[in-house]
Amino acid sequence: MAIEALVSFAVERLGDKLIQEATFLKGVREQVEKLRKDLKAMQCFLEEADKKQEEDVRVRNWVSEIREAIYDGEDIIDMFILNAEAVRRNCFLKRVFKKLMNLYGVGKKIEAIQLSLRDISNRREELGIKNIGEGRSRSAQNQMLQDLRRSSPHAEEHVVGLEKEADELVEQLIRGGDQRRRVISLVGMGGIGKTTLAKKVYNHTQVLKHFPDCRAWAYVSQDCRPRDVYMQIIKQLVFTSTKDQQVLETEEKLTEHELGDFLHEHLKKKRYLVVLDDVWSPADWSCLAKVSSNDPDCLGNVFPDGVKGSRLLLTTRCKDVALHADARSIPQEMQILSEQDSWNLFSGKAFLDHVDADRYPPDLVQLGREMVDKCNGLPLAIVVLGGLLSRNKSHTEWRKVHDNINAYLAKEGSQTGVMTVLNLSYIDLPSYLKPCFLHLSLFPKDYVISTRKLFLLWIAEGFVLSEQAGQQSMKDTAEVYLNELINRNLIRVVRMSVNARVVECRVHDLVRELAIRKAKEQNFFGIHDIPYPLSPSIGSSKCRRQSIIYYDIERYASVEHSSSTPYLRSLMFFNLGHETCRVSQLDFVAKCFKVLRVLDLEGVGVESLPCMIGKLIHLRYLGLRHTGLKLLPPSIGNLRNLQTLDTNNLKQVPNVIWKIQNMRYLYIEGQEDDIPLQIDTLENLQVLSGITFNQWIQNYSSRLTCLWKLKLEGRCELVEGVEFSKSIAKLSGLKSLYIKASDESSIPSLAMDSCLYLSKLDIKGHMQKLSETFQFPSNLSQLTLEACKLDCDPMPILEKLPKLLTLRLRAESYLGMEMHVSRNGFPQLKVLQLFELSEMIKLSIEKGAMPWLMQLQCSLSTRIFGIDKLPNLMEVKLMISMFSLFSLRALMNFQIHAWHWDNS
Repeated sequence: MAIEALVSFAVERLGDKLIQEATFLKGVREQVEKLRKDLKAMQCFLEEADKKQEEDVRVRNWVSEIREAIYDGEDIIDMFILNAEAVRRNCFLKRVFKKLMNLYGVGKKIEAIQLSLRDISNRREELGIKNIGEGRSRSAQNQMLQDLRRSSPHAEEHVVGLEKEADELVEQLIRGGDQRRRVISLVGMGGIGKTTLAKKVYNHTQVLKHFPDCRAWAYVSQDCRPRDVYMQIIKQLVFTSTKDQQVLETEEKLTEHELGDFLHEHLKKKRYLVVLDDVWSPADWSCLAKVSSNDPDCLGNVFPDGVKGSRLLLTTRCKDVALHADARSIPQEMQILSEQDSWNLFSGKAFLDHVDADRYPPDLVQLGREMVDKCNGLPLAIVVLGGLLSRNKSHTEWRKVHDNINAYLAKEGSQTGVMTVLNLSYIDLPSYLKPCFLHLSLFPKDYVISTRKLFLLWIAEGFVLSEQAGQQSMKDTAEVYLNELINRNLIRVVRMSVNARVVECRVHDLVRELAIRKAKEQNFFGIHDIPYPLSPSIGSSKCRRQSIIYYDIERYASVEHSSSTPYLRSLMFFNLGHETCRVSQLDFVAKCFKVLRVLDLEGVGVESLPCMIGKLIHLRYLGLRHTGLKLLPPSIGNLRNLQTLDTNNLKQVPNVIWKIQNMRYLYIEGQEDDIPLQIDTLENLQVLSGITFNQWIQNYSSRLTCLWKLKLEGRCELVEGVEFSKSIAKLSGLKSLYIKASDESSIPSLAMDSCLYLSKLDIKGHMQKLSETFQFPSNLSQLTLEACKLDCDPMPILEKLPKLLTLRLRAESYLGMEMHVSRNGFPQLKVLQLFELSEMIKLSIEKGAMPWLMQLQCSLSTRIFGIDKLPNLMEVKLMISMFSLFSLRALMNFQIHAWHWDNS
């Protein structure tokens, strides 16, 4: 974990503990407060130390000492609180004696840590670590790395798989309709081939003809120095003869701003192409282009605008750079190579004689294909691997590389090796993103990660600080962090929601390998995987997290853990199959990992939880989804620090949840028994999913002032509509509501016009009718109806919703045959999805309706009239349930930019 982030977390946690554990910490409050102040004082120089440790082993060891001291302090206080809780339950005399001894011991330990931290802090000057604001110079190692990676415009040989991308890019450079200066960006993770593609295009025949005498290539790098970049460009564009070299000596004496002005004057009357390779941040672009911070529309004072069709081509790992440089241009996002292109690239490097593929040694081909598969389409990894294997074509050598491929990719090429290149992205991360990135190493290879779960884990781990969240929720802040990692091409999107939010993601294998390496360096986690023996020796005793990627939980439970990782904070299980675990098998969790904060048992077959689970008083996240668990022990009410309980399909939920005052996210979908459940004491509750209608109506909803997401389900025929509407109206901050009625009951009439912040509404269940009395909130932007069995066309009512952006009518929501959207209906709607409306055959759209509609989805059997009157329609998805030549031909007569065919 980034040391600056670790200290920030420690400062906030200590502050929280002083408030929350005031009773327990009363005797050592002064020492804890001093420790907190000492840590806060260190923050001013830890940012530079964090960056410097990458290049100086002495700094790395110094940072490690700080990390260990912080871990020690955290462990001492957590264990003290745990022991104090146990003492509280003993008889009076024993309690007093134990408390005095406990306080004395803890006070001494905290004082020792303070002395250690002060000693560590005093040694920073001899290591050359400066305070924030004192500036930093380029190290020799950093300079060498930049020099090694410095690119040139010379085209590379044996480029594979970029023909289509190159053609599209050439088209944008020379035939783009806009004659103004445009910035076109190539975006992708390190090693994916951005520079290779840029070189290919830069030297393309048509590009050479279009920009015959005004082209330049400049390498920027993480250490962006505008003056150096300007000189690179000027030397290529201006000074080409011996005479010019004499003038150049004069120009080199100019300041950065004078060089920028000189370059502007030279370019302003020309059609130019400038490639800026490896731009790292929006701030770097602004600095290079001299964009005015006071004028967001300013194009900059270095690269002039005009009507000659000039172009700048950027390569960057960060999508934000592309959008910042030119919001009008769509960044070209690089994709990993296909399986065939990956093999073609590898074979061209490994078998230098380029013989016919049929003549390659079959044993090497098999090993080669397996190794290429592990590169997961990343060109840099494939090129490095092919170059390494080209030196020795013996089966023994190839087998040795095959069996240790990650180690070879890490070291091969030294400063230009795969891991070194990828590590630059890690170094560039701000401190608050580094722990989030390292946390991704806990997930198995190729694992599809639910972002909902990821956000809750980051919050429970303490990676999202309340001071960083500010006015927005911590979950929203976690989503911002995720999007930053995506924009930096460290996370790949797997699935998006209808409103363009990331639902699932995954990590490239080699990026995950980088995260694992960095995490192990910092005792961030340990991993038990199927190939490795399970023993206490795995991981350090200071290891904070464990990921169990194993099928046999009995084997893991049988190992003695208490001495190997006594201060474990997170324990996550993956791929454990569906074998049922006995209750005794989970006792080891509470016995061995007493200060656990995260316990995720998702996917583990569990019949019941042991009562000892209630002793984990530091637990913040308990994941029990898809475990088959039917009952929770009443002792769960003792988990007073629990923030997230994620479970489903319980027979019943014990009525002790009301005791957990810190609960924020409660998921209890699929309850079998509808018994009373008090939750109105949970004033911090933000998400409540799965409470039944009857349970809900028995609580005082007005007390749930923080609730912003609510999912109700079950039988609702006994719920009176007015009373139910009032209970919802009392939730002043509610943004999302999901109502799911059981098959035998109907949705009560709702009046939600007083829910001013409600923007998302999902209704699943039979409704008597959709009339004017069903009052929707005025700010509703997303509406989903399913199984409502409406007889009358719902469009005359729904089309009046002024801010609706997405409308989804799912199976059996409407039983009629026709729908009609009138003039001026749905003034802001962008997405209309009509799923499995089996009786519907006609959709009529009047002129002036849905002026902003961009995506339309319906059955192929539905005849659509008026589709030509939708000026902004970009995408049509046709669900093929029965063949309808008429609607297909009708749609084909119009210019629809994208087609998707789904079999359903």
